Amino acid sequence: MEITNTSIDCLINSLDTERKNDIVKLINLVKEITNKEPRLWGSIIGFGRLKYVYNSGHSGEMPIVGLASRKQAITIYLSYDINKFDELNNLGKHKTGKGCLYIKKLEDIDIDVMRLLIKEAIKDTLSLDFIKEIE
Repeated sequence: MEITNTSIDCLINSLDTERKNDIVKLINLVKEITNKEPRLWGSIIGFGRLKYVYNSGHSGEMPIVGLASRKQAITIYLSYDINKFDELNNLGKHKTGKGCLYIKKLEDIDIDVMRLLIKEAIKDTLSLDFIKEIE
């Protein structure tokens, strides 16, 4: 993934009002937690910058936390294994992938639990030996 020069405002302004409000609230939450300014990584709003190098030699860069507005849900990119976090039990209505959290709208979840989940996921990601924070 690479950081693009596209304005986040353009992406946000293209969303319907409810989704736009949810994305802005999530941006503010992640910004508060990470102390990083959001930048676009393609269509993902990313915070911070990590480099990963797998044992196979494959490497790349990614944000430490990413948000995306997809047709079916808001996608939050958090971890290499999101399902290991106990906070999910108290989060509210959501679905998960391997490293992604999917929510339809913010009112479906407990924002305080989300805050804890993001903090735990960041701590876990930064503890992995194949990841290095570069920004």
